[in-house]
This record gives sequence, C-alpha cells and structure tokens, in this order.
Amino acid sequence: MTAGPPDPDTPVRHATVTRIAAVRGMRVEARNDRLVGEEPMEIRAAGPGQAPTSVAVTMRTPGHEAELAVGFLFTEGLIEAPEVLGVDFADPAEAAQPDDVVLVRLAAPFDASRVAERHFVATASCGICGKATLDEVEIRCRPIPPGPVVARSVIVRLPDTLRAAQPVFDHTGGVHAAGLFAPDGALLSIREDVGRHNALDKVIGGQVLSGRTPLNGDVLLVSGRASFEIVQKAAVAGIPIVCAVSAPSDLAVAAAERLGVTLVGFVRGDGFNVYAHPERVDLADVTR
Repeated sequence: MTAGPPDPDTPVRHATVTRIAAVRGMRVEARNDRLVGEEPMEIRAAGPGQAPTSVAVTMRTPGHEAELAVGFLFTEGLIEAPEVLGVDFADPAEAAQPDDVVLVRLAAPFDASRVAERHFVATASCGICGKATLDEVEIRCRPIPPGPVVARSVIVRLPDTLRAAQPVFDHTGGVHAAGLFAPDGALLSIREDVGRHNALDKVIGGQVLSGRTPLNGDVLLVSGRASFEIVQKAAVAGIPIVCAVSAPSDLAVAAAERLGVTLVGFVRGDGFNVYAHPERVDLADVTR
C-alpha cells in the first residue's frame, strides 16, 4: 500500500460516456449519454504492526475513497474517530486503479473478530445486510443532546441547496446525495454516490478526518428515502436532525424515536412531515 491518494476534491471516473438510441415520441436519435460510474472498492483496516484485515467490498461511485472507508468503519461501530492515523491506497505499480483498495491505518489494534461476527456484504442499493439489531445500535450510540432547533423556513430550503451543489447528478442524473448543513441552512459538506449509504459515509468520513465529530450541531439531508441504515449512521455520528426528500421506513422511524433523532420526511416544496422528535423543528410561523 502507498499513501498517494487522489485529490479528494476531484472525483475521478465518476461518469462515463456511452452511445444510446434516444426515443422521443415518434423520433429516435443516436447520441452520446453520460452514465454514473460504479466500481468495487475494498475497505481494509490495520492497527500498529498488524496485517490488514479485509472488512468489506462496496460498490461505489469513484471519488472521496478515503472518506468512504473511514466513514464506513466509523458508522458501523468498528472504529472510534480518534483512532484514525491515515489512509493508504494500493501501489500504482501493482494496481490499475489504486483507489479501489483502501487501507485505514489505526492508532489502536483492530479487532478483526468483529468483522467475522457482522458478516458484512455491502452493495450500492441496500447498505449492509445482516445488520446488528436496533438494541445493539442503541448501546453503541452516544446520547444526542437536545439542540439545535431549526426553523421551518430553513428545512424547506434544504433540497434546493443540495440540488444546486450536485455536479455528478448534473452530468448523469443517476446518483444519490447526502448534505450536511448548519442550523441556519448553510451547506457544510455534500457528497454524491450511486449508493445513498456511501454518500452519507463519505460525508461523515470527511468530518471524522477533519476532527469535527460528534456532529451534534448539524442537520443532514439525503436525496432519497430515509432507511434504518441512514438513521443509525447519522446517530452514530451524533447528527440530531435527519431530513429526507422521500419517505422513511417504519424501522427508520422506530430507530429515530429510540436514538433521539429528529426525523423529517417528504421535504418537498413548502412542506414536510415530522416523524420523530418534533421538538427540534420550530413551527412558530405556521397556522395550526
């Protein structure tokens, strides 16, 4: 492995070009189209003097690989934020795509037995299969403090702010996005990926690497639905408010209730639904 990562702010291979037949009504046109990139990435971890442990292989959109690897290990409860020393990539002399293998170097020994217990199988669409129970997630999540309180007017503006900052979606129309916001609606970080869980892991991993966790004062918006995995990853990172453009699942709502997360769904136009812990949403300006 080598410590020569790509520029984290410049996603590589995030889109490719293919030839298509575009049918529009009674007309057909041969033209180029751009597709979102999707490639496997192996996540490894090792403490001092340890041989690397292969933790998972996830299908992801190339770009921000260090963030994805760190975010995945952190949100799955396999490492603590202060343990991360750095990230290495495969040797370019031995690998065609060095960023397809990522090694997270840790200050403390990595417990490989926890990987065998969890049976990780990661995909772009479903996150982690064989997920630990909600009871286990609740045990390892630190309590989330009461604040902040976010105004209705801020929440309804989040989707437009997120959409305006999605360059890969502009090129392909085929990626999810996760955005981290301040309580006043200022965008702090955005990441895109073919997998919604990957996009969130990239956002959280970036904050871990920047030393900002726990994220007790931030607001999360995801571009799709709010699943159980989205809520539990946010809770592990200490995010108190999770918003989604689409619907939450019933397990996502149950997790939000138990983990102390405010869960907001269907954020569209001038409306949204609050499913859990509404005390963090300021509705003083609405008619009841």
